[in-house]
Amino acid sequence: MLQGILIFLGVGLLIYGIYQLVMYVFRKRSANMAEAYELSPIIRRVQVVDVREEAEFKAKHILGARNIPYSQFGMRAQEVRRDTPVYLYGDGIFAVSRAANALRKNGYDKEKVFILKGGMEDWPGKTKSNL
Repeated sequence: MLQGILIFLGVGLLIYGIYQLVMYVFRKRSANMAEAYELSPIIRRVQVVDVREEAEFKAKHILGARNIPYSQFGMRAQEVRRDTPVYLYGDGIFAVSRAANALRKNGYDKEKVFILKGGMEDWPGKTKSNL
C-alpha cells in the first residue's frame, strides 16, 4: 500500500515537473521577463495588457492597462500593436505564458514582448478599480 502511494506521488511530481518545464520553454521562446521597476518609468510608451478575466480586471488593474482575457487571446491577439513593446501580466504565470506564446505564433517579435514578474500581486505602482 505504501509503495503504491509513493509511486503515485512520484508520478504526480514528475508530471508537475514536466508541466513546469513546458511553461518555462513557452516563456523563454515567446517573451522576456521584466521587473516592475523596469516598467514604471516607461509605462506611458508601451502597451500593458492584463490577461485576467474581465471581472478580475474591473476589480483592480494597473493604471493604463487594457484587458484582453486569456480565454479570448487567440481571437484578439491582433489587437496588440506590433510596433510597440507589450508587457503582459495576470495573476499566474500559466495564462501569461500562453498569451505570450499566442503572440509569438502570430508573428510578434520576442524582443518586444515582456512578462511582468509577480503580475498584479507584486505591482507597486498606481492601480485603478472599476467597481
